[in-house]
Amino acid sequence: MKTHPRSRAVRTPGGLSVRLDPRALTVVVLLLVAACAAGVALIGTGDAEIPAADVLRTLAGNGTAYQDFIVNELRLPRVLVGLLVGASLGLGGALFQSISRNPLGSPDVLGLSQGSTAGALIVIVLLSGSASQVTVGALAGGLATGLAVYLLAWKQGVHGYRMVLVGIGVNAVMTAVNGYLLTKADLVDAARAVVWMTGSLNGRDWAQVWPLLALCAVLVPLVLVNARGLRMMEMGDDISHALGVRVQWVRLLLMVSAVLLTAAATAAAGPVSFVALTAPQLARRLTRSPGPNLVPSLCMGATLLVAADWASQRAFGADQLPVGVVTGVLGGAYLLWLLVTERRAGRI
Repeated sequence: MKTHPRSRAVRTPGGLSVRLDPRALTVVVLLLVAACAAGVALIGTGDAEIPAADVLRTLAGNGTAYQDFIVNELRLPRVLVGLLVGASLGLGGALFQSISRNPLGSPDVLGLSQGSTAGALIVIVLLSGSASQVTVGALAGGLATGLAVYLLAWKQGVHGYRMVLVGIGVNAVMTAVNGYLLTKADLVDAARAVVWMTGSLNGRDWAQVWPLLALCAVLVPLVLVNARGLRMMEMGDDISHALGVRVQWVRLLLMVSAVLLTAAATAAAGPVSFVALTAPQLARRLTRSPGPNLVPSLCMGATLLVAADWASQRAFGADQLPVGVVTGVLGGAYLLWLLVTERRAGRI
């Protein structure tokens, strides 16, 4: 495997050798700073404006009782959900694009977001379930759709373009199912479903933070441990197998992780579109580094979603839009640009 010319090997006291790319590390640090700055700005945004200095003081435990309630109880959970959802989508998108070896291999294209939406709609329309039951339904729908894509794309292994083509077909089917469910709903349930389908961070509290944080705490280290195998798999299954990578096992493990991350993010905030598609590509262009760029994609997703949520509250005057509308507009424009670029390069 060819080593990137800017990378440097760092050996830990325990004898573990880690290869670092200074440019990628710089990009990660800058993205983390940008995500934190956007988060602070978002916490201070609302009917009760709070200066950034007061937000930081309150987060450190030195604010007034009024500021503590606004910051820690009302707005901080929303920002944390935004960061976790964006990070989950960015990492999930990077995994799918690396596994499929296709920049279009994201949860939006493969039908996972529509599958999660179908699970939520079944709970809303057919069962009139509570918010927690809708979350469970979205998670189950995403997992079932991911399993269907994997099984339908299997033919002596799962390969990139076959998975993308199967995913596009599954996405179309699930879109039709969602449309049918909406036609069968009464007015109240249909309105509730449409609000959820837009993708929004409104009303998110600590009940959404803790499950998503626990899932990320388990899956992110698991994915990073297998990052070396994923990078080798980009050279082809035969070469990866010759280098000792258990190709199908690693692919299955990482696909399950990506499905869980995407489904959990959708369950927490609704189907926020295009973050999983754009974050890995933007991260790759910033780092100029080969490979899956998992950590930069994670940080880029978190930054994009929190920045989009801030823009949805500040950029349209008195009209506050759901964050899914903003990411949909920006991501749709990016998708058109990506398709034109890929066509000119002769890849599609």
